[in-house]
Formats: sequence, structure tokens, C-alpha cells
Amino acid sequence: MSKLKNKVAVITGGNSGIGFGIAEAFKNEGAVGAIVGRNQDTLNSAVAQLGDNFIPINADVTNVDDLERVFAATAEKFGKIDVVVANAGAGAVGTVATTSEADFDKAIDLNLKSVYFTVQKALPHMNDGGSVILIGSNAAHRAYANFTLYGAAKAAVIYLAKAFSSDLLDRKIRANVITPGTTDTPAFEKFVPAEQMEAVKTHFASVMPTGRIGQPADIGKTAVFLASDDSAFMLGAELLVDGGMTYLSK
Repeated sequence: MSKLKNKVAVITGGNSGIGFGIAEAFKNEGAVGAIVGRNQDTLNSAVAQLGDNFIPINADVTNVDDLERVFAATAEKFGKIDVVVANAGAGAVGTVATTSEADFDKAIDLNLKSVYFTVQKALPHMNDGGSVILIGSNAAHRAYANFTLYGAAKAAVIYLAKAFSSDLLDRKIRANVITPGTTDTPAFEKFVPAEQMEAVKTHFASVMPTGRIGQPADIGKTAVFLASDDSAFMLGAELLVDGGMTYLSK
């Protein structure tokens, strides 16, 4: 398989979950590049599975200096970058009545500001005609309890795919966004006690129109499409990869 043969990609949050699913799908289609994360152990484990064509970069995407280092290091190793996946983010739990200013800033820094500056700092190192892939969430479309700020940040990310595409028309760099629904990732461990994990996943599967929750590979396959020339006529688009949750679930 070679839809991405010799394409250079950077995937933030590529050391686990959806990001690793994307990195693995890219590797299988011939891409090379870097995965970015803050946990060195999971970075090492991910690269061991991806092989020599991917390098791990320990960096904090909320730190602009770190972002500059990520793209400079990738370009130095592999040459100009063809694909940037701004995947790093995390669910922020709370309501308008309970979220503090500090929690607000932390959530926006990770889920929105980092996306904006990931793309900005990538641009000097990107090839014209490249692809930017943002990761949204169906929380932007459905008002899930306690995900007020997270959903708002992801709604803004969905907008950025349109705005970035407009901003970058002269370079033919196109931005699109993948919007996952409930996906089987280590993020579950942050919100669900271990003894309840299987019951919670079974519940989510029962309310999904597809009868199952998503897998990182589901997002990875979609990212391959958006990174490849197969989607050359798409820009500013949102692809819902949520098992029908947004439009078909009751």
C-alpha cells in the first residue's frame, strides 16, 4: 500500500489513542515522519511499533517554542513536511457553573490554542499543496453533560478548517477536520474506574447506531484519505466518523 509513499507527516498526540491509530495507518501507506507527545514511555512504545521511519519528539503542544522545535526537527530529519495532524487534546469536564478561570484557560490552551499554533508553526516547514488534518469531536454538535467547554473548543476547531483553508489558498494547503464520536482509547481511563470500564463501553456501544464504539483505526483510515491525493478536491470540510451518533442516535 502506498497512498502516502514518502510523504512526511507530523502527528501531535501520536503516541496513543486516535493519534497512534492515525500514525499506524500512515505508516502502512508508506509515510514517514514524527509523532509528538509528552509521555516518553508511550512515545518509545509507539515508535517501536511504527518502525524506523518515525521518530518520537517529546514536546508540549501548548508551548509555542516546543512546536517550533517539533517542525524544525522533523524537517531537518526528513525534509519538507506534507501532512500535519493536529490531534493532541483532552476532554475537559465541567459546566458553566463549575469551571474555574484556570480550568477554562487550560482547556482552551490544549484544545484550541494549541491547534492554531501547531498549524502556524508548521507552515514555514510545509510543502505547498500539503494537507492539514484537524481532529474535532461530536461534542461540538451534541450538548453532552459536563462537556460544555470541550464541545465549544471543538466547535471552534471545526471552524478553523474552513478559515485555514481560506488563509492558505495561495499555497494550495488544504485543511479538513475529522470529527470522531466515542472511540476506544486510553482516555476512558481518565474518566471511568477500571471496574466499570467494560460496562461503560458496552453502554456506549448499545446507543451507537453501528452497535459498537469507534476504534483508532477507523479514524486512521479517514486520515489517510485526507492526507492523500484522493481528497485533493476537498478543503474546509468536516468528516463525521462517529458511527452515526451525531445524526442518527436518539
